[in-house]
Amino acid sequence: MGVRTSIIDKWAERTWADYLVAVTVIGVHLLIIRESGSGDWLTWIGATQRTDMYAAATGAVSAIGGLSAIAIAIYTTANGERLRAVRQHRRGELRRTWRSLLQGTALACALTLAAFSLDRDKDPLSARFIFEYAMVFAALRFGRFVWLFDKIMAVSDADLVEEGSSAAVPVRDPNWLERRQRQHDSST
Repeated sequence: MGVRTSIIDKWAERTWADYLVAVTVIGVHLLIIRESGSGDWLTWIGATQRTDMYAAATGAVSAIGGLSAIAIAIYTTANGERLRAVRQHRRGELRRTWRSLLQGTALACALTLAAFSLDRDKDPLSARFIFEYAMVFAALRFGRFVWLFDKIMAVSDADLVEEGSSAAVPVRDPNWLERRQRQHDSST
């Protein structure tokens, strides 16, 4: 097992790391703002534009949550031998990870809505940083979701195509529509 695999395995096992990474990113951003007096990009736009952005971001994060639910449905309905073995031996870890992804999406939506409701002119409550945290956290969770979905699909695909299979790949026929219309016309 290589170093890269070991790092990926540790990252996959520690869903709580996303919270810590997001806090660190926002902490570094706050430090840069404090030390340099610049870089607070959300103050460059008005409160109306910020709240519009919060609403759009909430919709985008919610859509990602919907994709997560679809991915879970695909995972639970796939029935290949390898995927059944993965579900049997790793069901607790997978359930915990899927649940964490869905909860993370809900948290990001809730935080974005909180920023939406708290932000006012001049942002006296610094709600914009709640929004920034939510977006960093959602991006981390989306990365985790894509990674997990890719791994599950790879196992599912391996079940569909056995190694060494001589299954023929169908040839695309560019004239199929014309032939189909002639068949239809001749039968009527």
